Amino acid sequence: MKDLIVKLEHEKEHDQALAFAVSIAEAFEAHLAGVAFGNLSGMADYGLVGVPGTVIADLLAQKEKAARAALDRFHAATARSGLSFSNHLVLETGAGTTADTFANLARHFDLSVMRQSDDDGPDNDLSIEAALFNTGRPAIVVPYIQTEGLKLDRVLCCWDGGAPAARAVNDALPFLKRASDVEILNVVGEKSDKPQREIHGIEIANHLARHGVQIEIETVTADRNIADVILSHAADKSADMIVMGGYGHSRLREFVLGGVTRDILRSMTVPVLLSR
Repeated sequence: MKDLIVKLEHEKEHDQALAFAVSIAEAFEAHLAGVAFGNLSGMADYGLVGVPGTVIADLLAQKEKAARAALDRFHAATARSGLSFSNHLVLETGAGTTADTFANLARHFDLSVMRQSDDDGPDNDLSIEAALFNTGRPAIVVPYIQTEGLKLDRVLCCWDGGAPAARAVNDALPFLKRASDVEILNVVGEKSDKPQREIHGIEIANHLARHGVQIEIETVTADRNIADVILSHAADKSADMIVMGGYGHSRLREFVLGGVTRDILRSMTVPVLLSR
C-alpha cells in the first residue's frame, strides 16, 4: 500500500476523505495524490441549454476557485505529515465527466479514497461506482460522520464465497495484517446451496492464517435486510472497517450497484473497503 489517491471536496467541512487518506498514507509511509475537480459535473447538459455564456463562465470560475482551495488544504495536510504527494486539478468544461476521469486516474494507484455521499454534501455516487467497476483497484469510502483517522482494532470481512468477496479480502491484506482482530462474517439465508465449509469461511480463514492474520469466524442468519444485518453486527462488534465485495453490473456507461452494496453505502457508519 504505497500509492494512494483521494478525491478532494470543495468545502472544508467535507474533508473527511482527505483526513482519512492522510492517516492511511502516514501508516503505510505511502505517496498520496489528491485530485480536485473545477468543472460543472453534476449539471445535466440540458440544464445548460440557453444559459448565457457569461453565467457559465462565472460558474466555472467559482468551481475552479473551490477546487484550488481544496488543493491548498490538501497541500497543508500533506506538509504537516511530511508525506510524499502529488496533485491533479481537473478543469473540464463539459458536464458529467468527473466519475470517468477519477476512475482513469485511480487505475494507477493501489487504492482510491472517497467520501460517502449525503443529502447535504457532495454526491459521489457515480465516482464510487466508477471506481468500483472501472479501475480494477480497491476503493475505500469514508462516512460523512467520520472523525477519526485509520484505526484497525477490529476489521469485519463480509464473506459469501463469491469472487468479489475473495478479491476484497485479498486487496485488504495490507490492512488485515495490521489489524488486532479480523472477523469473517457470513450472512446466509435459511437455505443455501453452497458447501458448508465455504459458507462458514473456513477455507478463506486458513488462507489468511498463512499470511499471519488471526481470524474469527461468525455466521449469522439473515432475518431481515442483509445490509442492516451487516451494519448492526459491525456496530455490536465495534468494527473500525468493513471489507466487502462490491456487487452490481455495468451497462454501457451506466453503473448499477447491487442492493446490498447500495444499502451499505447509504447507511454506513465506518469506512468500507470495496473491491470487485
